[in-house]
Amino acid sequence: MKLRYLFPIFIAMLALMTSCEDEEKMTLLDEIQVSSSFVSIPLDGGATPIIVKAQDSWTAEKVITEKDDVEWLTISSSSGSAGETEISFSAEGALDGRTAEVLLHCAGVTQRINVMQGLAQISEAPVSEVLEAPDGKTFRVSGVCTNITNTLYGNWYLEDETGSIYIYGTLDAKGGTKNFESLGLEVGDEVTIEGPKSSYKGNPQMVNVMVIEIRKSLVKVESVEPAELPVEGGECIVNVTCKGEGLSVEIPEDAKSWLSISSIQTIGTSSVVTFKAAANEGGDRETTLTFSTTDGTKEYTSQTSISQAGAIVDASIAEFLAAEVGNTQYRLSGVIAEIDNDTYGNLYLRDFSGEVFVYGIEDFQDYALKVGDIITIVGTRSAYNDNPQVGGAVLESSIPVTSATIAEVLTKPDDSNTYFMVTGEITSITSDTYGNLYLKDDSGEIYAYGCYPGYGAYSDYRKNLITDKGIKVGDTLTMIATKGSYNGANQLVKGFYFSHVSVE
Repeated sequence: MKLRYLFPIFIAMLALMTSCEDEEKMTLLDEIQVSSSFVSIPLDGGATPIIVKAQDSWTAEKVITEKDDVEWLTISSSSGSAGETEISFSAEGALDGRTAEVLLHCAGVTQRINVMQGLAQISEAPVSEVLEAPDGKTFRVSGVCTNITNTLYGNWYLEDETGSIYIYGTLDAKGGTKNFESLGLEVGDEVTIEGPKSSYKGNPQMVNVMVIEIRKSLVKVESVEPAELPVEGGECIVNVTCKGEGLSVEIPEDAKSWLSISSIQTIGTSSVVTFKAAANEGGDRETTLTFSTTDGTKEYTSQTSISQAGAIVDASIAEFLAAEVGNTQYRLSGVIAEIDNDTYGNLYLRDFSGEVFVYGIEDFQDYALKVGDIITIVGTRSAYNDNPQVGGAVLESSIPVTSATIAEVLTKPDDSNTYFMVTGEITSITSDTYGNLYLKDDSGEIYAYGCYPGYGAYSDYRKNLITDKGIKVGDTLTMIATKGSYNGANQLVKGFYFSHVSVE
Protein backbone atom coordinates (compact mmCIF):
# COMPACT_ATOMS: atom_id res chain seq x y z
CA MET A 1 0.00 0.00 0.00
CA LYS A 2 1.33 3.43 -0.91
CA LEU A 3 2.33 5.77 1.90
CA ARG A 4 0.10 8.53 0.57
CA TYR A 5 -3.00 6.51 1.51
CA LEU A 6 -2.01 5.77 5.11
CA PHE A 7 -3.11 9.04 6.68
CA PRO A 8 -6.61 9.20 5.18
CA ILE A 9 -7.16 5.50 5.93
CA PHE A 10 -6.19 6.12 9.54
CA ILE A 11 -8.75 8.91 9.74
CA ALA A 12 -11.40 6.69 8.17
CA MET A 13 -10.65 3.86 10.61
CA LEU A 14 -10.85 6.31 13.48
CA ALA A 15 -14.26 7.43 12.27
CA LEU A 16 -15.52 3.86 12.00
CA MET A 17 -14.11 2.93 15.39
CA THR A 18 -15.81 5.91 16.94
CA SER A 19 -19.18 5.03 15.44
CA CYS A 20 -18.97 1.30 16.22
CA GLU A 21 -17.52 1.47 19.70
CA ASP A 22 -20.82 2.14 21.39
CA GLU A 23 -24.00 2.85 19.46
CA GLU A 24 -25.62 4.38 22.51
CA LYS A 25 -22.72 6.60 23.50
CA MET A 26 -23.38 10.34 23.01
CA THR A 27 -20.56 12.81 22.46
CA LEU A 28 -19.37 16.19 23.68
CA LEU A 29 -22.12 18.64 24.64
CA ASP A 30 -24.98 18.71 27.15
CA GLU A 31 -27.33 20.75 24.95
CA ILE A 32 -26.99 18.52 21.89
CA GLN A 33 -25.40 15.08 21.63
CA VAL A 34 -24.79 12.75 18.71
CA SER A 35 -24.14 9.03 18.55
CA SER A 36 -21.12 9.72 16.35
CA SER A 37 -19.33 12.87 15.31
CA PHE A 38 -17.80 11.02 12.35
CA VAL A 39 -19.93 9.73 9.47
CA SER A 40 -18.61 7.42 6.74
CA ILE A 41 -20.49 6.98 3.44
CA PRO A 42 -19.42 4.26 0.94
CA LEU A 43 -17.67 5.48 -2.20
CA ASP A 44 -20.36 3.73 -4.29
CA GLY A 45 -23.03 5.82 -2.54
CA GLY A 46 -25.49 5.18 0.25
CA ALA A 47 -26.76 6.56 3.54
CA THR A 48 -25.47 6.50 7.11
CA PRO A 49 -27.70 7.35 10.10
CA ILE A 50 -26.82 8.84 13.47
CA ILE A 51 -28.90 9.67 16.55
CA VAL A 52 -29.30 13.29 17.68
CA LYS A 53 -30.37 13.92 21.26
CA ALA A 54 -31.21 17.59 21.94
CA GLN A 55 -32.54 19.57 24.87
CA ASP A 56 -34.09 22.17 22.56
CA SER A 57 -34.89 22.68 18.88
CA TRP A 58 -31.89 22.36 16.56
CA THR A 59 -30.81 23.08 12.99
CA ALA A 60 -28.27 21.43 10.69
CA GLU A 61 -25.96 23.45 8.45
CA LYS A 62 -23.51 22.23 5.82
CA VAL A 63 -20.24 24.18 5.87
CA ILE A 64 -19.87 25.75 2.44
CA THR A 65 -16.43 26.77 1.23
CA GLU A 66 -15.81 29.42 -1.39
CA LYS A 67 -15.43 26.92 -4.24
CA ASP A 68 -17.42 23.93 -2.92
CA ASP A 69 -21.10 24.19 -2.02
CA VAL A 70 -21.20 20.53 -0.79
CA GLU A 71 -24.18 19.78 -3.04
CA TRP A 72 -23.14 16.12 -3.15
CA LEU A 73 -24.15 15.61 0.49
CA THR A 74 -27.83 15.20 1.47
CA ILE A 75 -29.07 15.47 5.06
CA SER A 76 -32.44 13.83 5.73
CA SER A 77 -33.53 16.67 8.01
CA SER A 78 -32.20 20.18 8.43
CA SER A 79 -33.96 20.84 11.74
CA GLY A 80 -35.59 19.06 14.65
CA SER A 81 -37.18 19.54 18.05
CA ALA A 82 -36.12 18.60 21.56
CA GLY A 83 -35.73 14.89 22.17
CA GLU A 84 -34.15 12.03 20.26
CA THR A 85 -34.09 12.07 16.44
CA GLU A 86 -32.49 9.89 13.80
CA ILE A 87 -31.03 11.69 10.79
CA SER A 88 -29.13 10.23 7.87
CA PHE A 89 -26.37 11.50 5.62
CA SER A 90 -26.42 10.24 2.04
CA ALA A 91 -24.60 10.74 -1.25
CA GLU A 92 -24.52 9.29 -4.72
CA GLY A 93 -21.49 7.32 -5.91
CA ALA A 94 -18.26 9.23 -6.52
CA LEU A 95 -15.04 8.62 -8.46
CA ASP A 96 -12.84 9.99 -5.70
CA GLY A 97 -13.07 10.36 -1.96
CA ARG A 98 -14.44 13.61 -0.52
CA THR A 99 -15.16 15.18 2.84
CA ALA A 100 -17.58 17.69 4.34
CA GLU A 101 -18.43 19.26 7.66
CA VAL A 102 -21.90 19.68 9.16
CA LEU A 103 -22.79 21.94 12.09
CA LEU A 104 -25.67 21.18 14.45
CA HIS A 105 -26.82 24.33 16.31
CA CYS A 106 -28.83 24.06 19.53
CA ALA A 107 -29.35 26.42 22.47
CA GLY A 108 -26.38 28.58 21.55
CA VAL A 109 -23.87 25.75 21.13
CA THR A 110 -22.60 23.93 18.03
CA GLN A 111 -21.81 20.24 17.51
CA ARG A 112 -19.52 19.48 14.56
CA ILE A 113 -19.94 16.36 12.43
CA ASN A 114 -17.23 15.28 9.98
CA VAL A 115 -18.54 13.42 6.93
CA MET A 116 -16.32 11.30 4.67
CA GLN A 117 -17.27 9.47 1.50
CA GLY A 118 -14.72 6.88 0.48
CA LEU A 119 -11.06 7.63 1.05
CA ALA A 120 -9.77 11.07 0.13
CA GLN A 121 -6.80 10.09 -2.05
CA ILE A 122 -3.72 12.19 -1.73
CA SER A 123 -2.21 13.34 -5.02
CA GLU A 124 1.44 14.28 -5.30
CA ALA A 125 1.54 17.59 -7.10
CA PRO A 126 3.57 20.74 -7.74
CA VAL A 127 2.37 24.00 -6.19
CA SER A 128 1.00 25.24 -9.53
CA GLU A 129 -1.42 22.30 -9.68
CA VAL A 130 -2.58 22.85 -6.10
CA LEU A 131 -3.27 26.51 -6.82
CA GLU A 132 -5.66 25.57 -9.62
CA ALA A 133 -7.32 22.61 -7.88
CA PRO A 134 -10.82 22.65 -6.34
CA ASP A 135 -11.17 23.18 -2.61
CA GLY A 136 -11.30 20.04 -0.49
CA LYS A 137 -8.88 17.94 -2.56
CA THR A 138 -5.89 16.67 -0.59
CA PHE A 139 -2.32 16.89 -1.89
CA ARG A 140 1.23 15.99 -1.04
CA VAL A 141 3.57 18.89 -1.89
CA SER A 142 7.31 19.43 -1.54
CA GLY A 143 9.08 22.76 -1.52
CA VAL A 144 11.07 25.27 0.50
CA CYS A 145 9.76 27.23 3.48
CA THR A 146 10.29 30.85 2.44
CA ASN A 147 8.51 32.78 5.20
CA ILE A 148 6.88 31.96 8.56
CA THR A 149 4.09 34.35 9.59
CA ASN A 150 2.76 32.64 12.75
CA THR A 151 4.73 30.31 15.02
CA LEU A 152 1.78 29.17 17.17
CA TYR A 153 -0.61 27.81 14.55
CA GLY A 154 2.06 27.29 11.89
CA ASN A 155 1.20 29.73 9.12
CA TRP A 156 3.91 29.94 6.47
CA TYR A 157 4.72 29.95 2.75
CA LEU A 158 5.89 26.96 0.73
CA GLU A 159 7.53 27.50 -2.64
CA ASP A 160 8.74 25.20 -5.39
CA GLU A 161 9.87 25.91 -8.95
CA THR A 162 6.24 26.32 -10.08
CA GLY A 163 4.91 28.79 -7.50
CA SER A 164 4.19 29.66 -3.88
CA ILE A 165 1.25 28.76 -1.63
CA TYR A 166 0.20 29.90 1.85
CA ILE A 167 -0.03 27.23 4.56
CA TYR A 168 -2.74 28.15 7.07
CA GLY A 169 -2.19 25.90 10.07
CA THR A 170 0.27 23.05 10.60
CA LEU A 171 -0.34 19.98 12.77
CA ASP A 172 2.39 18.61 15.04
CA ALA A 173 3.75 15.06 14.93
CA LYS A 174 0.75 13.78 16.90
CA GLY A 175 -1.83 15.65 14.82
CA GLY A 176 -2.27 18.43 17.38
CA THR A 177 -2.65 22.15 16.78
CA LYS A 178 -0.92 25.20 18.30
CA ASN A 179 2.39 23.35 18.58
CA PHE A 180 4.19 24.40 15.41
CA GLU A 181 7.55 25.14 17.05
CA SER A 182 7.88 21.48 18.10
CA LEU A 183 8.47 20.62 14.42
CA GLY A 184 11.65 22.70 14.20
CA LEU A 185 10.76 23.98 10.73
CA GLU A 186 12.78 27.04 9.68
CA VAL A 187 12.93 29.33 6.68
CA GLY A 188 15.10 27.70 4.03
CA ASP A 189 14.23 24.12 4.99
CA GLU A 190 12.92 21.74 2.35
CA VAL A 191 9.67 20.19 3.50
CA THR A 192 7.07 17.70 2.31
CA ILE A 193 3.52 18.19 3.54
CA GLU A 194 0.09 16.65 3.08
CA GLY A 195 -3.21 18.45 3.48
CA PRO A 196 -6.37 19.77 1.83
CA LYS A 197 -6.52 22.66 -0.60
CA SER A 198 -8.74 25.52 0.52
CA SER A 199 -9.12 29.22 -0.18
CA TYR A 200 -9.79 32.46 1.68
CA LYS A 201 -11.40 35.39 -0.12
CA GLY A 202 -10.39 33.83 -3.41
CA ASN A 203 -6.77 33.25 -2.39
CA PRO A 204 -5.60 29.59 -2.56
CA GLN A 205 -4.11 28.02 0.55
CA MET A 206 -3.60 24.66 2.29
CA VAL A 207 -4.99 24.18 5.78
CA ASN A 208 -3.97 22.11 8.82
CA VAL A 209 -1.28 20.22 6.93
CA MET A 210 0.75 17.26 8.21
CA VAL A 211 4.52 17.51 7.86
CA ILE A 212 5.86 14.31 6.28
CA GLU A 213 9.55 15.20 6.09
CA ILE A 214 11.86 18.12 6.81
CA ARG A 215 15.24 18.36 5.12
CA LYS A 216 17.29 21.00 6.90
CA SER A 217 18.91 23.72 4.84
CA LEU A 218 22.71 23.92 4.74
CA VAL A 219 22.52 27.71 5.12
CA LYS A 220 20.66 29.66 7.77
CA VAL A 221 20.39 33.34 8.72
CA GLU A 222 20.93 33.49 12.48
CA SER A 223 20.48 37.21 13.16
CA VAL A 224 20.16 40.63 11.54
CA GLU A 225 21.29 43.76 13.37
CA PRO A 226 19.67 46.21 13.01
CA ALA A 227 16.58 44.88 11.21
CA GLU A 228 15.69 48.46 10.18
CA LEU A 229 18.32 50.95 9.13
CA PRO A 230 17.94 54.66 9.96
CA VAL A 231 17.21 57.35 7.39
CA GLU A 232 20.85 58.49 7.37
CA GLY A 233 22.02 55.00 6.37
CA GLY A 234 24.76 52.91 7.97
CA GLU A 235 25.82 49.30 8.41
CA CYS A 236 23.75 46.17 8.87
CA ILE A 237 25.38 42.94 10.10
CA VAL A 238 23.91 39.54 9.16
CA ASN A 239 25.19 36.41 10.92
CA VAL A 240 24.91 33.27 8.78
CA THR A 241 25.57 29.58 9.46
CA CYS A 242 26.74 27.79 6.31
CA LYS A 243 27.48 24.03 6.20
CA GLY A 244 27.80 23.83 2.43
CA GLU A 245 30.56 24.49 -0.07
CA GLY A 246 30.96 28.27 -0.06
CA LEU A 247 28.52 31.11 0.58
CA SER A 248 27.11 33.54 -1.99
CA VAL A 249 24.98 36.60 -1.35
CA GLU A 250 22.43 38.10 -3.72
CA ILE A 251 21.12 41.67 -3.50
CA PRO A 252 18.10 42.33 -5.74
CA GLU A 253 18.78 44.65 -8.68
CA ASP A 254 16.33 47.31 -7.44
CA ALA A 255 18.23 47.58 -4.13
CA LYS A 256 21.77 47.78 -5.49
CA SER A 257 21.51 51.56 -5.83
CA TRP A 258 21.35 51.96 -2.04
CA LEU A 259 22.66 48.72 -0.53
CA SER A 260 26.07 47.06 -0.98
CA ILE A 261 28.26 44.41 0.67
CA SER A 262 30.97 45.94 2.81
CA SER A 263 32.70 42.71 3.94
CA ILE A 264 32.31 38.95 4.48
CA GLN A 265 34.22 37.26 7.30
CA THR A 266 34.07 33.45 7.67
CA ILE A 267 35.34 31.24 10.51
CA GLY A 268 34.39 27.59 10.15
CA THR A 269 30.64 27.38 9.48
CA SER A 270 29.96 30.92 10.74
CA SER A 271 29.96 33.93 8.43
CA VAL A 272 29.46 37.61 9.22
CA VAL A 273 28.21 39.62 6.25
CA THR A 274 28.28 43.40 6.62
CA PHE A 275 26.07 45.53 4.37
CA LYS A 276 26.27 49.28 3.89
CA ALA A 277 23.18 51.37 3.15
CA ALA A 278 23.19 54.87 1.68
CA ALA A 279 21.19 57.74 3.14
CA ASN A 280 17.52 57.58 2.21
CA GLU A 281 16.03 60.72 0.74
CA GLY A 282 12.76 59.02 -0.30
CA GLY A 283 10.15 56.96 1.47
CA ASP A 284 10.53 53.72 3.42
CA ARG A 285 12.21 50.94 1.48
CA GLU A 286 12.83 47.24 1.96
CA THR A 287 14.60 44.40 0.20
CA THR A 288 15.05 40.64 0.56
CA LEU A 289 18.58 39.24 0.66
CA THR A 290 19.29 35.67 -0.47
CA PHE A 291 22.16 33.59 0.93
CA SER A 292 23.07 30.46 -1.03
CA THR A 293 25.33 27.43 -0.73
CA THR A 294 25.60 23.98 -2.29
CA ASP A 295 26.49 20.40 -1.34
CA GLY A 296 27.99 19.85 -4.78
CA THR A 297 24.78 18.67 -6.40
CA LYS A 298 22.02 20.83 -4.96
CA GLU A 299 21.65 24.50 -4.04
CA TYR A 300 20.30 25.61 -0.65
CA THR A 301 19.08 29.11 0.16
CA SER A 302 18.02 31.23 3.10
CA GLN A 303 16.49 34.69 2.98
CA THR A 304 16.11 37.68 5.23
CA SER A 305 14.68 41.17 4.86
CA ILE A 306 16.36 44.50 5.51
CA SER A 307 14.37 47.71 5.65
CA GLN A 308 15.32 51.34 5.88
CA ALA A 309 13.21 54.15 7.25
CA GLY A 310 12.59 57.00 4.87
CA ALA A 311 11.53 60.57 4.91
CA ILE A 312 7.79 61.16 4.86
CA VAL A 313 6.76 62.31 1.39
CA ASP A 314 4.39 65.29 1.30
CA ALA A 315 1.93 64.67 -1.52
CA SER A 316 -1.35 65.82 -2.98
CA ILE A 317 -4.03 63.17 -3.25
CA ALA A 318 -3.53 63.03 -7.02
CA GLU A 319 0.20 62.38 -6.53
CA PHE A 320 -0.59 59.75 -3.91
CA LEU A 321 -3.03 57.96 -6.23
CA ALA A 322 -0.37 57.87 -8.95
CA ALA A 323 2.23 56.30 -6.63
CA GLU A 324 2.97 52.58 -6.48
CA VAL A 325 1.73 50.33 -3.69
CA GLY A 326 4.48 50.02 -1.09
CA ASN A 327 5.82 50.95 2.34
CA THR A 328 6.65 54.59 1.57
CA GLN A 329 5.01 56.94 4.07
CA TYR A 330 2.98 59.82 2.63
CA ARG A 331 1.64 62.92 4.33
CA LEU A 332 -1.80 63.93 3.02
CA SER A 333 -3.97 66.88 4.00
CA GLY A 334 -7.58 67.46 3.09
CA VAL A 335 -11.19 67.62 4.18
CA ILE A 336 -13.19 64.69 5.48
CA ALA A 337 -15.76 64.35 2.72
CA GLU A 338 -17.51 61.27 4.13
CA ILE A 339 -17.12 58.91 7.10
CA ASP A 340 -17.78 55.30 6.15
CA ASN A 341 -17.09 53.79 9.58
CA ASP A 342 -17.03 55.96 12.70
CA THR A 343 -15.48 53.22 14.84
CA TYR A 344 -12.31 52.60 12.86
CA GLY A 345 -12.16 55.82 10.89
CA ASN A 346 -12.79 54.52 7.40
CA LEU A 347 -13.38 57.72 5.47
CA TYR A 348 -12.93 59.66 2.25
CA LEU A 349 -10.32 62.42 2.22
CA ARG A 350 -10.50 65.17 -0.41
CA ASP A 351 -8.18 67.99 -1.44
CA PHE A 352 -8.01 70.23 -4.52
CA SER A 353 -6.61 67.43 -6.67
CA GLY A 354 -8.85 64.49 -5.88
CA GLU A 355 -10.32 62.12 -3.31
CA VAL A 356 -9.05 58.89 -1.73
CA PHE A 357 -10.42 56.24 0.62
CA VAL A 358 -8.65 55.98 3.99
CA TYR A 359 -8.87 52.47 5.39
CA GLY A 360 -9.00 53.42 9.03
CA ILE A 361 -7.16 55.92 11.22
CA GLU A 362 -5.43 54.67 14.35
CA ASP A 363 -7.38 55.58 17.53
CA PHE A 364 -9.99 57.38 15.43
CA GLN A 365 -12.60 57.47 18.19
CA ASP A 366 -10.26 59.47 20.43
CA TYR A 367 -10.37 62.51 18.14
CA ALA A 368 -14.11 63.28 17.68
CA LEU A 369 -13.58 64.06 14.01
CA LYS A 370 -16.52 64.82 11.72
CA VAL A 371 -17.35 65.49 8.09
CA GLY A 372 -15.89 68.85 7.03
CA ASP A 373 -12.93 68.78 9.41
CA ILE A 374 -9.50 69.40 7.91
CA ILE A 375 -6.99 66.70 8.78
CA THR A 376 -3.41 65.71 8.02
CA ILE A 377 -2.57 62.02 8.07
CA VAL A 378 0.48 59.87 7.39
CA GLY A 379 0.02 56.47 5.75
CA THR A 380 1.12 54.14 2.98
CA ARG A 381 -0.15 53.70 -0.57
CA SER A 382 -2.13 50.47 -0.53
CA ALA A 383 -4.99 48.98 -2.52
CA TYR A 384 -7.94 46.61 -2.19
CA ASN A 385 -9.16 44.80 -5.30
CA ASP A 386 -6.97 47.21 -7.28
CA ASN A 387 -8.74 50.23 -5.75
CA PRO A 388 -6.26 52.74 -4.26
CA GLN A 389 -6.50 53.52 -0.57
CA VAL A 390 -4.48 54.82 2.37
CA GLY A 391 -3.22 52.07 4.65
CA GLY A 392 -1.92 52.26 8.21
CA ALA A 393 -3.03 55.88 8.59
CA VAL A 394 -2.06 57.89 11.66
CA LEU A 395 -3.56 61.30 12.43
CA GLU A 396 -0.88 63.97 12.55
CA SER A 397 -3.05 67.08 13.04
CA SER A 398 -6.61 68.31 12.66
CA ILE A 399 -8.48 71.59 12.28
CA PRO A 400 -12.13 71.54 13.39
CA VAL A 401 -14.66 73.10 11.02
CA THR A 402 -17.86 74.51 12.50
CA SER A 403 -21.12 74.69 10.57
CA ALA A 404 -22.55 78.20 10.88
CA THR A 405 -25.11 80.57 9.39
CA ILE A 406 -23.90 83.74 7.71
CA ALA A 407 -25.24 85.79 10.62
CA GLU A 408 -23.21 83.72 13.06
CA VAL A 409 -20.07 84.15 10.97
CA LEU A 410 -20.60 87.91 10.83
CA THR A 411 -20.41 88.09 14.62
CA LYS A 412 -17.04 86.36 14.77
CA PRO A 413 -13.70 88.17 14.97
CA ASP A 414 -11.28 87.97 12.09
CA ASP A 415 -9.26 84.78 12.54
CA SER A 416 -7.33 83.03 9.79
CA ASN A 417 -7.10 79.81 11.80
CA THR A 418 -10.80 79.25 12.56
CA TYR A 419 -12.81 77.59 9.80
CA PHE A 420 -16.58 77.63 9.20
CA MET A 421 -18.75 75.61 6.86
CA VAL A 422 -21.29 77.97 5.29
CA THR A 423 -24.15 77.14 2.93
CA GLY A 424 -26.08 79.71 0.93
CA GLU A 425 -27.45 80.80 -2.42
CA ILE A 426 -25.06 82.49 -4.84
CA THR A 427 -26.50 85.93 -5.58
CA SER A 428 -23.61 87.28 -7.62
CA ILE A 429 -20.31 86.07 -9.12
CA THR A 430 -17.65 88.75 -9.51
CA SER A 431 -14.77 86.53 -10.67
CA ASP A 432 -15.15 83.24 -12.55
CA THR A 433 -11.41 82.68 -12.31
CA TYR A 434 -10.96 82.79 -8.53
CA GLY A 435 -14.55 82.24 -7.41
CA ASN A 436 -15.23 85.65 -5.90
CA LEU A 437 -18.97 85.72 -5.13
CA TYR A 438 -21.75 86.74 -2.80
CA LEU A 439 -23.46 84.13 -0.66
CA LYS A 440 -26.85 84.56 1.03
CA ASP A 441 -28.91 82.48 3.45
CA ASP A 442 -31.99 83.28 5.58
CA SER A 443 -29.84 85.09 8.13
CA GLY A 444 -27.82 87.42 5.90
CA GLU A 445 -25.38 87.88 3.05
CA ILE A 446 -21.56 87.86 2.89
CA TYR A 447 -18.87 88.33 0.25
CA ALA A 448 -16.51 85.40 -0.38
CA TYR A 449 -13.11 86.61 -1.50
CA GLY A 450 -12.28 83.53 -3.51
CA CYS A 451 -13.64 80.00 -3.52
CA TYR A 452 -10.90 77.59 -4.59
CA PRO A 453 -11.42 74.05 -5.94
CA GLY A 454 -10.38 72.36 -2.68
CA TYR A 455 -8.18 72.41 0.37
CA GLY A 456 -4.50 73.02 -0.32
CA ALA A 457 -4.96 74.60 -3.74
CA TYR A 458 -2.11 76.84 -4.82
CA SER A 459 -1.02 78.86 -7.85
CA ASP A 460 -3.02 77.96 -10.96
CA TYR A 461 -4.77 75.16 -9.05
CA ARG A 462 -6.82 77.91 -7.38
CA LYS A 463 -8.42 78.92 -10.64
CA ASN A 464 -11.55 78.09 -12.61
CA LEU A 465 -13.74 76.36 -10.00
CA ILE A 466 -16.83 78.22 -11.27
CA THR A 467 -16.30 77.15 -14.88
CA ASP A 468 -15.11 73.61 -14.17
CA LYS A 469 -18.06 72.83 -11.88
CA GLY A 470 -20.62 74.69 -13.99
CA ILE A 471 -21.58 76.82 -10.99
CA LYS A 472 -23.92 79.76 -11.61
CA VAL A 473 -25.97 82.40 -9.84
CA GLY A 474 -28.88 80.79 -7.99
CA ASP A 475 -27.00 77.61 -7.14
CA THR A 476 -26.67 76.60 -3.50
CA LEU A 477 -23.02 76.45 -2.50
CA THR A 478 -21.39 74.94 0.59
CA MET A 479 -17.89 76.22 1.21
CA ILE A 480 -15.36 76.17 4.01
CA ALA A 481 -13.61 79.44 4.90
CA THR A 482 -12.30 81.69 7.65
CA LYS A 483 -13.75 85.05 8.73
CA GLY A 484 -11.88 88.14 7.58
CA SER A 485 -12.50 91.71 6.49
CA TYR A 486 -11.33 94.31 3.98
CA ASN A 487 -11.63 98.05 4.56
CA GLY A 488 -14.01 97.31 7.40
CA ALA A 489 -16.29 95.04 5.32
CA ASN A 490 -16.77 91.47 6.55
CA GLN A 491 -15.95 88.66 4.14
CA LEU A 492 -15.05 84.98 3.85
CA VAL A 493 -11.36 84.37 3.11
CA LYS A 494 -9.18 81.30 2.51
CA GLY A 495 -12.36 79.71 1.17
CA PHE A 496 -12.63 76.47 -0.77
CA TYR A 497 -15.35 74.36 -2.30
CA PHE A 498 -17.12 71.53 -0.46
CA SER A 499 -20.30 70.89 -2.48
CA HIS A 500 -23.07 72.58 -4.45
CA VAL A 501 -26.60 72.00 -5.69
CA SER A 502 -27.48 73.42 -9.10
CA VAL A 503 -30.65 75.44 -9.53
CA GLU A 504 -33.24 73.96 -11.90
